[in-house]
Amino acid sequence: MYEEGSLVRKKYHNYLLLEKAASNNTIDGYESDLDKFFSFLEANNLSYKDVTLEHLHLFMILLHDLCISTRSQARIVSGLRSFYRFLVLDKDIDANPTDMLESPKLGMHLPEVLSLSEIDAMIACIDLSKFEGHRNRAIIETLYSCGLRVSELINLKISNLYLDEEYIKVEGKGKKQRLVPISQTAIHEIHNYCESMRNHLTIKRQDEDILFLNRRGARLTRVMIFTIVKQLAEEAGIKKNISPHTFRHSFASHLLEGGANLRMIQEMLGHESLVTTEIYTHIDMTMLRDTILHCHPRNLKK
Repeated sequence: MYEEGSLVRKKYHNYLLLEKAASNNTIDGYESDLDKFFSFLEANNLSYKDVTLEHLHLFMILLHDLCISTRSQARIVSGLRSFYRFLVLDKDIDANPTDMLESPKLGMHLPEVLSLSEIDAMIACIDLSKFEGHRNRAIIETLYSCGLRVSELINLKISNLYLDEEYIKVEGKGKKQRLVPISQTAIHEIHNYCESMRNHLTIKRQDEDILFLNRRGARLTRVMIFTIVKQLAEEAGIKKNISPHTFRHSFASHLLEGGANLRMIQEMLGHESLVTTEIYTHIDMTMLRDTILHCHPRNLKK
């Protein structure tokens, strides 16, 4: 039974990689979640082919008992649906047991957003006398100017920069490409970074077309970007729990505040569904409520 599961998981891995063009992070996430599921199957002496809706409900109860968050449970359900859709497509099973499996209900979670003054405060904390100073400024400006995911930032290619035309080509999830305008401020910082740091590096052969590099001439990691952002937030005295993704949320929220069309923001962010983008309308309404409470004469303390 173990060998049977190992073989089908290898086929599923190749399916995600070659046919779905899923990113390494997506594949790693799905496989980690399948580890939990196959451990459950092994503990109950079950084959993945014999799983019923009742078995899936028992598995979900187990996840709850293990104190796995509702959001993580929903992700696991999504991964199981993908896995069983593949099995049906591969004619390994006839019926999909996940068809009637419901995802846990998620409450509305509004992402953290930075104000423009907070972003400026973080940028002001960057020490330009350091070798990587201009690089770090260019990173923050590009994250905020273009609303990039951190994976899109670290894989941004010089050949995909059209700075004279003021836009860049971004490779998003599933290797889907989109064009995103870039601000003159970000362009200026990219030029400064290239002149002060990048042009003086011995660049690794496989990273010659990558824009943002470390001191050794290799592309940056997600962890490195996270560390840069956290350190700058701390130096700027920002108490919010932020990450590189916070600049993407701030980008979208500030566009919406400025009157941008929601469909345009969806295109800029590379969201497949407008439903994903609609979260920013809730952020905007929250800000509107706070403004009314603070400024309306009926709410002012006498």
